[in-house]
Amino acid sequence: MKKNIHPSYKEVNASCACGHQFQTGSTLEAIRVEICSSCHPFFTGKQKLVDTAGRVERFQRKYANSPKVAPKKKK
Repeated sequence: MKKNIHPSYKEVNASCACGHQFQTGSTLEAIRVEICSSCHPFFTGKQKLVDTAGRVERFQRKYANSPKVAPKKKK
């Protein structure tokens, strides 16, 4: 590697909008994120819907009475 061209890599505090803070490595001074593993629905198991103009309800109504499709069998 060439000398004096790479940014310094250091331990920084990362903070989430939910208030969770953790240490990580970065070239930045501080990291702020909107969602982390403490509040993400995939990791918490809680469903969190951000609905814009009723799109979620419209989707659920549209496909609520649709016939269920059986998975295809492998040969």
